[in-house]
Amino acid sequence: MGVATDATRAANAAVAERLPLGDTSDFVDATRGLLAQLKQDRITEANGNTVWQVSNRDFIEGNSPDTVNPSLWRQERLNSEHGLFEVMDGIYQVRGYDLAVMSVIRGETGWIIVDPLLSQETAAASLQLVNDTLGERPVTGVIYTHSHGDHFGGVRGVIDEVDIEARGVPVLAPVGFAESAVAENLLAGNYMSRRAVLMFGSSLPSGPTGQVGVGLGPALAQGTIGLIEPTEEVPGRGTVRVIDGVTFEFVDAAGTEAPAEFMFYLPEFNALCTAEVATATFHNALTLRGAKVRDLLEWSRVIDYVLTEYGDKSDVVFASHHWPTFGQENVESYLRGQRDIYRYTHDQTVRRANRGETQFEIAEALPEPSVQTDSFDTRGYYGTLNHNAKAVYQAYFGWWDGVPATFNAHPLEAKAGRFIKAVGGEEAALAIGQGAFDEGDYRWAAEVLNYAVFANPENQAARDWLAASYEQLGFQAESGAWRDYYLTGAQELRLGLSDDGEVRTRSREFVEGVPTAELFNALAVRYSPESLSRDPFELNFQFTDTGEDFVIDVGEATAFPRPNTQSDDAVATLTLTRDAFNDLILQARSFREIAAAGEASVEGDPMALMAWFSALETPDFWFNVVEP
Repeated sequence: MGVATDATRAANAAVAERLPLGDTSDFVDATRGLLAQLKQDRITEANGNTVWQVSNRDFIEGNSPDTVNPSLWRQERLNSEHGLFEVMDGIYQVRGYDLAVMSVIRGETGWIIVDPLLSQETAAASLQLVNDTLGERPVTGVIYTHSHGDHFGGVRGVIDEVDIEARGVPVLAPVGFAESAVAENLLAGNYMSRRAVLMFGSSLPSGPTGQVGVGLGPALAQGTIGLIEPTEEVPGRGTVRVIDGVTFEFVDAAGTEAPAEFMFYLPEFNALCTAEVATATFHNALTLRGAKVRDLLEWSRVIDYVLTEYGDKSDVVFASHHWPTFGQENVESYLRGQRDIYRYTHDQTVRRANRGETQFEIAEALPEPSVQTDSFDTRGYYGTLNHNAKAVYQAYFGWWDGVPATFNAHPLEAKAGRFIKAVGGEEAALAIGQGAFDEGDYRWAAEVLNYAVFANPENQAARDWLAASYEQLGFQAESGAWRDYYLTGAQELRLGLSDDGEVRTRSREFVEGVPTAELFNALAVRYSPESLSRDPFELNFQFTDTGEDFVIDVGEATAFPRPNTQSDDAVATLTLTRDAFNDLILQARSFREIAAAGEASVEGDPMALMAWFSALETPDFWFNVVEP
C-alpha cells in the first residue's frame, strides 16, 4: 500500500522520457512579479478550523517520486507557487491559496476584484495581503467570470450587500449566472458535491502517495461558501462597462467551460482575461463530479474570437487559474494552441463517430495531437483526451453506444452477481483480478474486482485488491482529477467513508444570495411525492421585504412553483420575510419560533404548509460511490 509497482514505475518513466520536462519557461512565468506571500501558515474559520494550510504543499519540490506521474508533478510544482504577483502595473493576482486565482485590478479609487475564490476566509486573507502590500483601498467592483463556486463563493470575504448598496459597487456576472450557479450548487449540488470529494481528493492526505493537486489548481479550500447576487448580468461580445475608471470589453462565452461565462479585454492595459475558457491545462468537456456537457465546438470558436479580436494587441493574457502568459507573440501562440486542442477533440471525435466508432473506441484510439506533445498548457492535467472525446460523443449522440445489448442492460449490482457466477464464483473472479494486477493491467483488474465488490461488498480480499488497483491507476494518472478519484476510491474501500471534505453550499451565506425563484426551484427537486400525506393543494407565499409572490402547486408528481402570482384556490397563504424563509429552509428556526417572533403568519390551513415541508427530502451527503 502506497508503493509504486514495477509497471507503474515503468509507465511513469515512459512519460518522463517522451516529454520535455526540463523546459523552464512556465516556471519563469509562474514566479514572475512575486511581491509578497502570506506570513501565516494557516487560514482558519472563526471557530479555528483550518481552511487552507500553505505548508501542505511543501513536499512538492525536486524530481517526481515513483508514485506521481512526472508530468502532473511538474504541473503541481507550478501550481504550488503562491503569493501576490504583479502581472503588470495595475493588475495583480493572488495565487496558491485556493483552487482558483483571485485577480485584482487597480481602479481610480479602489480595487476591482475578479473571482473572489471559493471560501470567504481565503478571499479575505488574499485581499488583506493585497492591502498590506500595495496600500489599503476599498473594493469598488466585483466580477464573477463564471458560475462555478470557486469564482464567487468567497465574495463575502471582500464585500457585503450593505457596502455594495451604500456605495453603489457594481457586481458583474455573465448572462444566466444566477440560474447556473444555483443549478450546480443547489439543484444538483448534493450529488455533485459528493463526487467532488473524490474528484478533488478532499479527504486525502497531502503527500506523494495522496493528494498532490488537481491540475487546475492545488486543492479546494474548506471554508465558508457564500453568494451575493450580481447587480448586472452582462450580455454580448464587445460590451463595454467602465468600473472605477477602468474600461472592460466583455466577451460572452456561455456554454463553454460553464453555462454562464465571459472573458474581458482591458484596453488601458493591453491585457486579456480568458476566465476559465483558456488556462494552462486541457479542461473538461464533462467533469468527473458531473455537470452539463460542454460544447467544445463553441469553446474553440470563442477562443478563436479573442485570438482574432485581441491577440495582436494583448501584451499579456491572464486567467482564473494558473499563471499568465507574457508577450504578444506568446499570447497568440497560447490562444491558438488552446483553440486547437478543443477543436481537434471535437472534430476528430465526430469524424470517427460518423464512420461508426463508439465513444469507447474513439477514446481508446484518438492519438495525442502535436499541440499536446509540444505544449504543456494543453495537456490533460484536469480534463483528458480520453473522457473529453466521450463527452463530445455524448453531446451529439447521447449516453448509449448504439449496441442493442447495452441499451437496457442490467444495472451494476445486478450485473455483478451474474458476472461472478459466469466466471465460476468469487474465488475465480479474485484470481482473474489478481492475475491482471500482477501483469500490470490495472484497468482490467479494477473492472473484474469491481464486479466482485458489487456482488459481495463484504469480500475483504476483493476490496483490498480493488483498492490496490485503483491506487496504481492513480499513481500513473497525468490528470490530477483522475488521480484524486482513483486514490479516494481506494481510501474509501480501505477505511470507509470520511466525514471531511463536504462542499458547503447549503450555508446561510450561500442561500442568502440565491434569488427566491431559484430557491423554490431548488426545493422542487427535493419534493418526494410519495411522502405527501394529503390530497393535492396550492399554497400562496408572500414575502413582505422583497415584495415577491409565489404559488406552489403541490401535486401527486410535482411541487411546481409559479412566480409573480397568487391563487384564489390556495388552501393557505404564508406571509413572511425572505430572511425568515431562509431560516425555515436551513432548519435554523421552526415555523412556530418564526411566527412567535412576529415574522410570519398563516391564513388558512397551516397543516397544508406542514404537509409540503414534510414532503421535502433532505438527502444524505455521504452516499456510497465506489461500492453498492
